[in-house]
Amino acid sequence: MARTRAQRRRHTLFITLALAITLVVLVFTRDVSRSAHGSGGPRSSEDTSFAALANSLLTQENQFDGRLATLLSQGTTLRRVVFAARLYQLNDQLSNWSVAGNLLRHPTLAHNVNETIGTLTEERVAAYQTLLGDVARALDLPWTTTALVPVANPAATLVATSERWNVDRYSLRKEPGHVRLDATSASSARYFAAHGVSLLTQSSSLALVRAVSIDAVRVSPAALPAATGVMLLPPVTSVQLGVSVLNASYDTQPVTITIHVTPLNHRGVAYSSRMSATLGPLGAFAFVPPVLTTAASERASVVIRVVGARAAVGEVTVEHYRLEMSPSGNTKQH
Repeated sequence: MARTRAQRRRHTLFITLALAITLVVLVFTRDVSRSAHGSGGPRSSEDTSFAALANSLLTQENQFDGRLATLLSQGTTLRRVVFAARLYQLNDQLSNWSVAGNLLRHPTLAHNVNETIGTLTEERVAAYQTLLGDVARALDLPWTTTALVPVANPAATLVATSERWNVDRYSLRKEPGHVRLDATSASSARYFAAHGVSLLTQSSSLALVRAVSIDAVRVSPAALPAATGVMLLPPVTSVQLGVSVLNASYDTQPVTITIHVTPLNHRGVAYSSRMSATLGPLGAFAFVPPVLTTAASERASVVIRVVGARAAVGEVTVEHYRLEMSPSGNTKQH
């Protein structure tokens, strides 16, 4: 039976309403889905920003690894002080990694990849700090840095963390942004695991050679012109000596200095002083003993001796002087 015009209008209206309702449901479902899973745009931006910062840190780590591997394998060609300077420079970089790793932990990304890189960075910092300290101690280098969490086997830890990251770094490949995270290298750790410090400790250029010397002797009041080895002084009642001692080795060096003054003509009194100090690498220290009481016309022998290590090449650890005090000028002539 043919439908009336009014029936056709109602049927068209129902269809239009059904289509509108379906469209609203589809839009609502899409919005709910985006809300539940995160918008692709913001997530892509977050992943891209994270990748830029993470790859910057990973580049630093790989450059560090390369320089350390070169230092370990070719360090025998360097002088001790140069090798130590490069080891210190590498160590100073590690604290920056910790800061960067902590900053990468937020915001939380898919698969917790940012938490992973933060944790692995902490482990690698501790492992590198331990490894550098092991090298320094094997060569008797002055070293004050201690790993916050000492690692029993730093080389194995570095290799393991590198392998873990080189699996986890693919976590964001299928996420918005499709970012690429760089791999980490462990060439220095593998070299250390295979060779340790045996080659370094056998190097004569890196070996610790302890040596000290008397660098200078000063006297106050200033001595008058006299022959070498003679302290000719005006007729004062007291004299202040000062002795500068040089540590010619690249390591801390405990030293002890003794000064003995022995009267030779029964004027003045015997004098003895003993002092100790620890000198820094290639450093000098000025010893100032108690004041020496003197008498006019006194003649005495002065022996200054430094012990703690052998004398540096061309230098001395013992000095002998003859102390001569001038007459007072008040002696009556007969």
